[in-house]
Amino acid sequence: MTNIMKKILLFITLSVLCITTGLVMGQEQSKENPVKWKFSTIKVNDSVAELQFTATIKDKWHLYAQCHTGMEMPLVFDFSPSKNYKRIGKVWEPKPTVFYDPVFNDTSKYYSKKVTFKQKILVRSNEAFEVKGEFSGQSCIDGRCVAIDDKFSFNVEGFTPPLEVVENNDSQEDNETLESQSPVDTTSSVASVQKEAEGEEQSLFRFFVGAFLGGLLGLLMPCVFPMIPMTVSYFVKMKEKAKFYALIFGASIVLIFLIFGIMLSAILGPDFASMLSTHWLPNILFAVIFIIFAISLLGYFEIALPNKWVNKSSKMERRGGIIGVFFMALTLVLVSFSCTLPIAGAVALGSADGSFLKPIIGMLGFSLGIAIPFTFFAFFPGMLKNLPKSGGWMNTLKVVLAFVELAFALKFLNVPDQTYHWGILDREVYLAFWIVIFSMLGFYLLGKIRFPHDDEMPVQKSWFRYILAICVFTFVVYLIPGMFGAPLKAISGWLPPMTTQDFDVNTIVKDEVAKFGVAPSQSNVSVDGVEVPKYADNLHLPFGIKGYFDYDQALRVAKKLNKPVFIDFTGHGCTNCRKVENAVWIDSRVQDKFKNDFVLATLYVDDKTVILDEEDQIKNAEGEVITKLGRKNHYIANSKYNENSQPCYLIIDTDGKVLAGPIYAEYNVDKYLKFLEEGLAAFHKKNN
Repeated sequence: MTNIMKKILLFITLSVLCITTGLVMGQEQSKENPVKWKFSTIKVNDSVAELQFTATIKDKWHLYAQCHTGMEMPLVFDFSPSKNYKRIGKVWEPKPTVFYDPVFNDTSKYYSKKVTFKQKILVRSNEAFEVKGEFSGQSCIDGRCVAIDDKFSFNVEGFTPPLEVVENNDSQEDNETLESQSPVDTTSSVASVQKEAEGEEQSLFRFFVGAFLGGLLGLLMPCVFPMIPMTVSYFVKMKEKAKFYALIFGASIVLIFLIFGIMLSAILGPDFASMLSTHWLPNILFAVIFIIFAISLLGYFEIALPNKWVNKSSKMERRGGIIGVFFMALTLVLVSFSCTLPIAGAVALGSADGSFLKPIIGMLGFSLGIAIPFTFFAFFPGMLKNLPKSGGWMNTLKVVLAFVELAFALKFLNVPDQTYHWGILDREVYLAFWIVIFSMLGFYLLGKIRFPHDDEMPVQKSWFRYILAICVFTFVVYLIPGMFGAPLKAISGWLPPMTTQDFDVNTIVKDEVAKFGVAPSQSNVSVDGVEVPKYADNLHLPFGIKGYFDYDQALRVAKKLNKPVFIDFTGHGCTNCRKVENAVWIDSRVQDKFKNDFVLATLYVDDKTVILDEEDQIKNAEGEVITKLGRKNHYIANSKYNENSQPCYLIIDTDGKVLAGPIYAEYNVDKYLKFLEEGLAAFHKKNN
C-alpha cells in the first residue's frame, strides 16, 4: 500500500469516526466533554495584555496542536474584529508531544493533561471591553474523536495605554495582527516584538550573504575554477541558443542545491536548533566534521563520491537539450564535490541552528555564488580573458580555509564544554589553540610550512600572501593579552566566558587589594548581606558582578530589599550573550546600576548538570517535577514570559510582573542604561 493510499484510508477512517460520533452519539457528545477551558487575562504592562487559554484534558485523551503534519484537525483560534485591541503575533503554544505512525507515515502533534495557549494584544482603549472569538479543533482517544468547537471571551480592564495608542484606535484596521510592523512607536512591548522579528530577518539576510560569498569561494577551488572556460566554450558553440542554455545550466545548479537544502530542512526539522544549541552529541559531531573537512583541504586526502555516480551523470549529458544541460550541471556538482564540500558543509552546519528556512536559504545563497559567474561568462565570453590563470594560489586558498575551519571547530566543542561543565576548554586553553592555529597559518603564508599540494613557487613573489601574513600575525598578537584576562571585545562572542579564565590579572590585582582591607569579588558570599547565591559553585557572573541564578531566590531577595529584579535569560552557548556582557556589562555605569538599584537574576536556560535543591523544584503544566536548574529556567522563560530567545532581558517587580522589556542583543551602552532607568522608574511609580 502506497503512502498516498494510506493517507486516503486514514482520512476516510477519521471522517467516518467524526460523522458517526456526531450523528449516532448526538446528545452523548454534549455530555462527554474531554477538554475544559479556562480563560484569563494577564496584565503585562499598561498597554499590553496576555490572553491565556488553559485547556484541562481528560485522562488518556489528546488535544491536537495548531500546526502538525498529520490528518487530524488542527486547533484554530478565530478572533472577532474589534478596534479596542490589536493582536501581537500569533497564538503561542508550548512544545507538543510528537508521535510518528509508521503505518500511515504521518506525524501527529498533541497535548495531554493540561496546556496553556497565549496571545498578546496591544490594548487601545481606556475603557473595559471584551475580546471575543471562536476556536475549533479535535480531541481524540483510542478509536474515537470529538470535535472541539466553542466560543471564548476575555474581560480586559484596568489598562491605561498611552494617548497615542488610544487616538490611533479609529485609524487602524479591525483586529489586524501585529507581527512585523507597529503603528505605535511609543509602546515598548510592541517595539520589542518588532525588533525581534526584524533581527531574525536581518540574521537570515546576513546568513544568505555569507552563503553567497561561500559559493564564490567554492568557485575558486582547483576542481571548479578551471571548468569555467571549458563550460563557457560549450555554450558558445550553441550560438543563438547559448544564452538560453546557459540560464538553464545556472538554474539547474541552483535547483540541485535547493533540493539538498529542502532535504536538510526536512531532516533537521524546526526543533533541531534547540537540541543543537545545548546537546553534546551534535556539537561534538559537527566539530569532528569540521576537522575532517580541514584535513581534506590541507591535501592529506580527498572526500570523493563514487565514480559510477559521476559517470552515469556524464552519460546523461549526451541526451542534449534541457535534460542534457541539467545533467551537465549535476556532473559539475558531483565532480567538484571534493573541493566544495568543506565550504558547502560549513554553510549547511551553520544553518542547523536556525529556523526551518535557514538550510534552504543557505543552499540558495551558496548555489547562486557558483551559478551566477558561470552564467555571466556564458553571456559575456569576452570577459574570460580577464580571469586569473589557474595556479598555486588556488591551493593557498584551500589551505587558508582549512585553518579557518579548524578554528571554527573549537566553537562547537565550546558549547557542550560550558553547558555540561566539563572544564576542558577554558578560555585560555581555547585562546592557546587559536594562537597556535593562526600562527601556523602565518608561517604557511611566509613559506615556512608546506602541505602535499603546494608548489615550490618562491613566496617572496606574492605580495598578497606577504600582506595577508602580516594581518594574520597581527591577529595573533591581538589574541595574546586574552591569555591574561583581556576582554578581547571584538571576538568575545566566539570565546568561552571570562568566568572560565584561570589566570586573570584583574582578579589577582583585586585579591592583592583585598589584603589592605577591601573585600575581594567572590561568588560565595551574600549579596547585600541578604542571602548567599545558590549554585554559585558551578555558575558565575562576569566582572565580579553579584547576582543570583535561581528565579525564586532572586524574587525572595528582591522583596526583602524592595528592589526590582533584572532578569537575564542566558545560555552557556549563547554567542550574543557574551558579546553583550563584554560590550555593555563591562561598563562601570551599568555595573553600578546592577549593584545599587537591582537584584540581578542570571538564568541559564541550557544548563544540563546543576540539580535543584528540593525547595527550589517546581512542577510544569503537566504536573511533572522539574529537578534541574536549566530546565526550570527554560520553563519559566516560556510559560511565564513567553520568551525563547537568548539573550533576553526583563525588569520585573517583586511579584514577577514585567515593568520593562524585553530587550535582546543590545550592544549600545546608552540605550541599555535607558532601559535600566525605565524599569527603575516604573518600579518606583508602582510602589509610591
